[in-house]
Amino acid sequence: MEKLPPLNAMRAFEVAARAGSFTLAATELGVSSAAVSQQIRNLEDWFGKQLFMRNGNRIALTDAGHAIYPQTARALGEIAAVGRRMLEGGLRTRLVVSVPFSLAELWLTPRLAVLLDGFPQMAIDVRVEDDPVDVVRQNIDLRISYGDYHYPALKMVRLVHDEVLPVASPDFWQRHGAADLADVHESHFIHTNWGPNYASHPSWADWFAAAGGSRAPDPSHGRRVGLSSLAIGAARLGLGIALGQKVMANADVEAGRLIALSSVSVRLGQPYCAFMLPAKAERADIAGLVELLASNPGRPRTEPASGAA
Repeated sequence: MEKLPPLNAMRAFEVAARAGSFTLAATELGVSSAAVSQQIRNLEDWFGKQLFMRNGNRIALTDAGHAIYPQTARALGEIAAVGRRMLEGGLRTRLVVSVPFSLAELWLTPRLAVLLDGFPQMAIDVRVEDDPVDVVRQNIDLRISYGDYHYPALKMVRLVHDEVLPVASPDFWQRHGAADLADVHESHFIHTNWGPNYASHPSWADWFAAAGGSRAPDPSHGRRVGLSSLAIGAARLGLGIALGQKVMANADVEAGRLIALSSVSVRLGQPYCAFMLPAKAERADIAGLVELLASNPGRPRTEPASGAA
């Protein structure tokens, strides 16, 4: 058998690289920061390469560290999965899915209902949380994220690159609509505030530019919400016109609770992606859910009475 690197040191390296801190790694591993630092030094001696650049309390991976991190994280995750299967006496039937807040109700839940038609006895645990999450430590089978860059050590499948377009309830549009969206009052626009970590989501100014106009509705004069799903919910309740994501708004459009006010749409800056340990990718329940999530969500019908900018 080939000589293996020290596994405790490899574990310390993986946690420190993921956490970006020896102190946080020590907390997760239940040891001292000095013990983590010593394990890293042992591993660096074993490889004969420096794995971290150290600047006071701050650390960053070197080129050598970046080279070995993905495979290290993947291997440790697969070892953990084997241990869980042995302890549980075989493959479990519970599916643990981790998803961002916006996608949970309007996108994930309807597809889980379809999955349960094929696996009626399956137990499902849906965890709603922001990135990053520890897929291995939290025993997550499938993580869904915005963007393809969060978990380089995991298997990644692109699900859908969504678009936004203006939607409103039929009653609201009948009461407040205009011949052209460019003539709608500022207070009737719903704005989604994605937070400080995101800069690639289209705004109303982006949509008007795509539609050939120059208007830029002021968020301070309209309605503001913190989730894309809340924007669609607010539009459904007649609170204004939202830039609704197609994968979330389509069911309401098909049911007539919302109408699409233009065929002009703007693509999101990043796709939605699924991440999983490679050892779990072939599990029937996980593969089935990934296939459902990657299916074409359909194109909302456009209300012919409304105009683009």
